[in-house]
Amino acid sequence: MSTATASRSSSGRSSARSLSRSGTTSMSGSGSAENLPPRTLSRVAREVRSLLKDPPEGVKLVVDPETGTPASLAELQAEISGPTGTPYESKYFQLKLVLSADFPASPPRGYFQTKIYHPNVDMSTGAICVNTLKKDWTSVTKFAHVLSIVRCLLIVPFPESSLNDEAGKLFMDSYEEFSRRARLMADVHGRPRPFTEMVDCGNGGLDNRTGQKVKELSGDAPSRSELKRGISSATMSSSSLPVHRGGRSMSGTSMRSSGSLSRSSSVGSNGGALRNSGNSKTGGGVKNKKKSLKRL
Repeated sequence: MSTATASRSSSGRSSARSLSRSGTTSMSGSGSAENLPPRTLSRVAREVRSLLKDPPEGVKLVVDPETGTPASLAELQAEISGPTGTPYESKYFQLKLVLSADFPASPPRGYFQTKIYHPNVDMSTGAICVNTLKKDWTSVTKFAHVLSIVRCLLIVPFPESSLNDEAGKLFMDSYEEFSRRARLMADVHGRPRPFTEMVDCGNGGLDNRTGQKVKELSGDAPSRSELKRGISSATMSSSSLPVHRGGRSMSGTSMRSSGSLSRSSSVGSNGGALRNSGNSKTGGGVKNKKKSLKRL
């Protein structure tokens, strides 16, 4: 009995260690859509479409510029603009919501991917502590509500449930010093412009900043086939150039610049014309003299 009890105890400890390791991996790792059932994927897809169509203030989903959709439905990435009047103003911060296999029964886990100095954000992992992702979570809570609450957290932190004790204490004791440090971190790690300000290839080639049509490269630069045709035609034209007495074609001569080439060609043509005209005159005079001698 003691042996069986000891074996059960050791197996229990090993299973606990394995659960701990898996929990640590899932916290720091990313979610996989393969772990979500089809019904859950359908719900996530509907919410993603809603977020893309009508995003909350200061929040945008980060999507693949080619497909216009998130890279993974099990790990939604978003960008939050720093609210006005806060140390995070005019900066942009990325975060992600990682869905577990039993979503929506359990809330997603939120992480800031941009380093940020905040009482409710872990400095090392970026984990976010907010009641919406804990005790206030329900199976009908929407992603839009979660992202709005996280942005509001940048306006009104909750130092009572802080993950960064230093920031929480500083927020309570000296807001000016807290604001200075938070602003310093935001200036170093925050983006001065939104990550989502890029050419949306799936939106008809429109620039998200200006809404203007972006010029396609094919209209400005030749394609590979055109380059090959140009090279082959240039080779053929060079081989058909006239050959000089020395056996070298015009392609063998080198000019330092296009300007010198044009000048030399113009001078050569003019000189040739002069020589030809001179030769024609002198040649005509010699023939006339010979005819007059014969008559004599």
